[in-house]
This record gives sequence, C-alpha cells and structure tokens, in this order.
Amino acid sequence: MSRICDLTGKTALNGFSVSNSNAKTKRKFYPNLQTKRFFIPEENRWITLKVSTSAIKTINKIGISAVIGKFIKKGYV
Repeated sequence: MSRICDLTGKTALNGFSVSNSNAKTKRKFYPNLQTKRFFIPEENRWITLKVSTSAIKTINKIGISAVIGKFIKKGYV
C-alpha cells in the first residue's frame, strides 16, 4: 500500500534526523494520510480515497465534486 495522496499526489520527502552530537541519519517525512469515504451526490454513490489532511480541508471547503474536477483539470488524478 503506497503512501501517496489520491488527489494531490503528495509523497514522502527525504531528510535527516540530527542528534545532539550533530550526527545525521537518513529518514523520511511522510504526508499525513487518512482513508476517508466521500459521498458523490451526482453519481449517488460513496467512494473511498486515501487523502492528505490538507485535501480533506479543501474538500470540506468547496465540496468533493469541485475538488475532483479541479485536480483532474490540473492533471493530478
């Protein structure tokens, strides 16, 4: 199961953990992904998406249909 947002395409970033002695160890910064069900009234059905919390906030603000259309137009989906 990949850690990629279904709508925005957010993936993990690489970086370092830095200790007190300034030793650096490789690590990953993962996006905050949630599995969530959304109802699409135009199609009268539920869909399950793995989306980042920033995408959930956008969906709450403008609606699932508008968000899917916007991301398809930008080429993310």
